[in-house]
Amino acid sequence: MKRPTTTGGDVIERGPGSEPASVKTPNLKTPNLKTPNLKTPNLKTPSRKMPSLTDFRRIVVKVGSSLIIGALRVNEDWLAALADDIAWLHGDKRDVLIVSSGAIALGRAVLKLPKGPLKLEDSQAAAAVGQIALARTWSEALSRHGITAGQVLVTLQDTEERRRYLNARSTIERLLEWRAVPVINENDTVATNEIRYGDNDRLAARVATMAGADLLVLLSDIDGLYDAPPGAKADAKHIPVVERITGEIEGMAGAAGSELSRGGMQTKIEAGKIATQAGTHMVIASGRISHPLKAIAEGARSTWFLTGANPVAARKKWIAGSLEPKGTLTIDAGAVAALKSGRSLLPAGVIRVDGNFARGDAVIIRGPDGAEVGRGLVAYDAADAEKIKGRSSADILSILGFAGRTEMVHRDHLAVGRG
Repeated sequence: MKRPTTTGGDVIERGPGSEPASVKTPNLKTPNLKTPNLKTPNLKTPSRKMPSLTDFRRIVVKVGSSLIIGALRVNEDWLAALADDIAWLHGDKRDVLIVSSGAIALGRAVLKLPKGPLKLEDSQAAAAVGQIALARTWSEALSRHGITAGQVLVTLQDTEERRRYLNARSTIERLLEWRAVPVINENDTVATNEIRYGDNDRLAARVATMAGADLLVLLSDIDGLYDAPPGAKADAKHIPVVERITGEIEGMAGAAGSELSRGGMQTKIEAGKIATQAGTHMVIASGRISHPLKAIAEGARSTWFLTGANPVAARKKWIAGSLEPKGTLTIDAGAVAALKSGRSLLPAGVIRVDGNFARGDAVIIRGPDGAEVGRGLVAYDAADAEKIKGRSSADILSILGFAGRTEMVHRDHLAVGRG
């Protein structure tokens, strides 16, 4: 399987083709695991092939508080089984990222806080205590398989503000390059809306899009989406695949099902919208079983949310049509030819810099005749871009005083027009 390449934290290359490469599935023996009958009466038969876990090469797994914590302590046996699954994927040369809840719940246990809702400041203080225990728990579980865990604390705002987004993405990319498993937690010690509204599902979706993941796995208290809350309707029908999130699908979502879990099906549907629009498939599956990832691989009941794009293609479409350009880079004829052949834009090919843009902003790229060649996300502020234009990438350190990116605009962040 072709390994992804990275360039200073940029989103990885996929290689040829728009869909994730198929990989031979190892023999996964999960005791007593039976594939359920996924036929759902009165629902349309999916027109597309059901994906398999082993179709994907970069996978984000979101784990909720109610799965990690049981009776106010860590579910050590369950976590050990999940770590086995992660080690299997990791050993098969896949990138695995974990988005983990549980800091507040662990903090409650350590501090022996009473049951019931907590005030905001109590939640934040409990998270401060629980984050230490949660990081140690994941580190120990993964280290038994020789895997290094790296903790990354983020909030929803870190995925929305451009500079914070770029810094978080670069950190995650470097951890994956080193074959570590990033364990990404909400920074509940400073978060406000996230604690009140339970945004871990949406945060996981944003992390998946930020990391260029092609699959988001939401391990849940329930084994997927039903046409009505199963707890309220005994004959609720399970939906195995959602090809497009419609108003009808959104109307099927219920509320949170446990005290420890802050999310519900509503936030999972929102996560699905974020993920699929960015070219990331999503699956909701039960975490209430041992080896939940291997169970998904062997066809256990779940709900797949499909996307027709892939993260790179979706990102390029977003760059081309959804972002307001903050400046312009004019390039020479040689650079135009390089971009049209699928290469990145190097500083040596830039002959003029216009605008007051910041690193990560969208810029228009024009040829020497003024015609628009494409649009992309620039790796340098306007002032630094002006200093290194027309120069070799090897000169960046001596000119700027720091070793910046080799590319002015990386090809993963570049949408080149046809023609």
